[in-house]
Amino acid sequence: MIEAKTISVNGQDVAFTDERNLLEVVRKIGIEIPTFCYHSELSIYGACRLCLVNVEGKGIMASCSTKPENGMVIQTDTKDIRAMRKISVELLLANHNRECPTCVRSSSCALQDIARRLGVEEIRFKQIEKKEEIDRSSPSLERDPNKCVLCGDCVRVCSEIQGIGAIDFVGRGANAKVAPAFDQSLNNVECVHCGQCAAVCPTGAITPKQDRARAWEALYDPTKTVVVQVAPAVRVALGEYFGNEPGINVAGKLVAALKIMGFKHVYDTSFAADMTIFEEATEFIDRFTNDGTLPMFTSCCPAWVRYAEIYYPELIPNISTCRSPQAMFGSVAKKVLPKTLGCKREDLVVVSIMPCTAKKYEAQLSKLSHNGQPDVDIVLTTVEVGRMITSLGIHLNELEPEAFDMPMGFATGAGVIFGTSGGVMEAALRFAVEKIEGKPLEHVDFKAVRGMEELKEATLQVAGNEVKVAVVHGLAKAKQLVADIKSGKSNYHFVEVMACPGGCISGAGQPTLTDPTVRKRRAQGLYNSDKGQQLQKSQDNHLVTKCYEEHLGGKPGSHEAHHSLHTSYQNLSQLFDAKIPVMRGTAEKRLPITVTICANQEDCPGQLLLGMISKYVKEQGYSEKVDIDAAFSSRQGAGGTICVTIGDHIVERAEFTNGINTEEMMKNQTSFAIIKKSIDAGIKELAPLNV
Repeated sequence: MIEAKTISVNGQDVAFTDERNLLEVVRKIGIEIPTFCYHSELSIYGACRLCLVNVEGKGIMASCSTKPENGMVIQTDTKDIRAMRKISVELLLANHNRECPTCVRSSSCALQDIARRLGVEEIRFKQIEKKEEIDRSSPSLERDPNKCVLCGDCVRVCSEIQGIGAIDFVGRGANAKVAPAFDQSLNNVECVHCGQCAAVCPTGAITPKQDRARAWEALYDPTKTVVVQVAPAVRVALGEYFGNEPGINVAGKLVAALKIMGFKHVYDTSFAADMTIFEEATEFIDRFTNDGTLPMFTSCCPAWVRYAEIYYPELIPNISTCRSPQAMFGSVAKKVLPKTLGCKREDLVVVSIMPCTAKKYEAQLSKLSHNGQPDVDIVLTTVEVGRMITSLGIHLNELEPEAFDMPMGFATGAGVIFGTSGGVMEAALRFAVEKIEGKPLEHVDFKAVRGMEELKEATLQVAGNEVKVAVVHGLAKAKQLVADIKSGKSNYHFVEVMACPGGCISGAGQPTLTDPTVRKRRAQGLYNSDKGQQLQKSQDNHLVTKCYEEHLGGKPGSHEAHHSLHTSYQNLSQLFDAKIPVMRGTAEKRLPITVTICANQEDCPGQLLLGMISKYVKEQGYSEKVDIDAAFSSRQGAGGTICVTIGDHIVERAEFTNGINTEEMMKNQTSFAIIKKSIDAGIKELAPLNV
C-alpha cells in the first residue's frame, strides 16, 4: 500500500499524486494563484513570476516550476508575495498599451483580472513611449506587440501543439519581444492561421481579425441582401459568452438574435456538412474500391490543408478535393439564392459565423470565388457575433428560439457533429459503411473515433474488408502520424485531421477556454444535438438530395457537383524557403521559375534539373524574359518531392520524371517535355506584355 503524500497549504492538508507542480496541487482546493505563463497543456516556462508561494525552509518560489514534496508547508499569500506580485503587474502595465475599452480582450483579459484582484489602483512607473507597429497583414489574426507581456504562451502552443514555430522570442533584455522570424509580418511566414496563439494569449497581443464593421456595413446597406450561415461548434459555445454553461445549445436563440440584427435568412452550415459527406464519403468509396490514392485525408480544416501544402506537398494527392462545409455553402448559396431571394448575385452577401480564424483565411482564397467575387464575403467568429448581439442590447438568454430557414437550414446529426474531433470521420463512416454494405446501418454510432485523445484509431469490418481509420488533432501530432505513415509504421485508409485541440469546438474564435474539461462539455453538447435531430445520417437529408437534383447534376461526384463543391491545392513549400537567384532577365514582365533543391541531400537531382532548365531557357532565347531561382529546402523529403514552379503553375516531380531519376531523364528528353511545354506557355502569355 502506497503511503499518501500531503502538503500543507495555508494550514490545510492537501493530498497529491501525480500533479507536476505546486500550482496544480493548490488549485485542487479552489485557490487560484495568479499566473500568465502557465498553461496546463503546455510545457512549464516560469517567466511571469506571479505564481509565487512561500515554502517553509526554502523561501519564496514559483509554484508552477516547483514539484510538490511530502510534508511541504506553503503559504500562497503573504505581505511580501502580494507586494512582489503588485510590482510585477505594475511593471507590465507600464509597458502595456492601456487602451482597454477598445481592446478585443477587454472583457476576458487576464492582465485586467489580475490587476483588479491584487488591488492595483495606480501605476508608479513611467509608461514606455516607444510603440511597436501593429501587424494587420494576416487575413485571420492581428498582432499588437504593445500588449505583449512576454508570457510565451503563443510561442509554446505554436511549437508544441502545432509543431510549426511561426513565432518566437526575438532580442534580449529590454529589447526582447515575440515576433515572427526576422521580424516579418505574420502573413509572410509559415503561419497556418489556426489562431491557437490568439486562443492562449492572455492579454490581446494576438487576436482574431475583427470583421464586425464590415458585417454592420453590409447589414445597413439597403441594396444588399445579407444571409448568414452558422457552424455547428458555435451553438455549443456562444452561450458561454452570455453566462451559460459550456455545451448548452443556443442555436435557436442565436437564430432569433440574428433575425433582429437584420439578416435576411439564417442557415445552418450543418446542411453543407451533410453535403460534404455526400461528396467526401463518395470520394473515399471510389478510392477504396478502385485502388485509388490512399490514405485519404479530410479537407474540412483549412489550417490543416495549408499545413500540408507547406510542409507535405507530396500528400496533396491524398487530400480529399472536397471544399470545406463553409466553402460548399458559399458556393451553393451564390448559385441558388439570388434567384430564390430575387436579388443579383453581386448584391447577395454571404456571412459565416465560425469558431475558427482559419476560415477567414479560407474565405479570401481566389479559388473560392466566382468572377472575382468571393463565395463567402465575411467571416465572423463566435465571440465577434456575441459582441454584435451585446452591442444591440439584445439579451440572448431571454429570446424565444427560432428555427433555421429552409432549405439550407435542415441538417442531420451527422452534420452537427462535424464540430468536434472525430465528428467528420463518424459522419463519413455512417455514409460509407452503409453504401459499401448495401444495407441500412443497425447502429449509427462509431464511438471508437470519439474522445479528446490526440490520436484515435479504429479498424472496421465492412463487407468482408478491413477499413482502417485514424483521427488526429493538433498539427504536431498530425506531423508524427504522417511520419509513421510514410515510414510504413502505420497504415490507414482514411484519416481525419483537425488543427485545433478537440476540433472546431476549440477554435480560436470561440470564448476563451482555460479549463480543458470545457472541450468535453462542448463536444457532448454536439453529440446530444445529434441525438436530438430527426435524422442521424447525411444520406437521409432529403433537402440535400433535392439540391443535387435541381442544381448539382443529380448526384454526388457529377460534373456540376465537382465544379461547385470541390477545389484544388497548391504546393506552397517554396514560398518560405531560402532562395538565391540563378538567372535574371531584363524585360519589364518576366516569367518566374523556381526549382527546389534539397539542402540536406548530396547530389540532389534538383541541381541537375536546374541546369537542364537554365540550358533550355538559353537555347530558346528566353533569357531576358525569365527569372530563375533555386529554393533551398530543409524539409524532410523535399529532395524526393522536387517541384518546379513556372509562373503560377506547379509541376510536381512525378509529372516530369515519369518514374525515372533525374539523371536518366537528361538522356530522355521526352520526359522533360512537360517542363519545356510549361515554360513555352508561360513565355507566350508574357508576349503581349513585352511588345
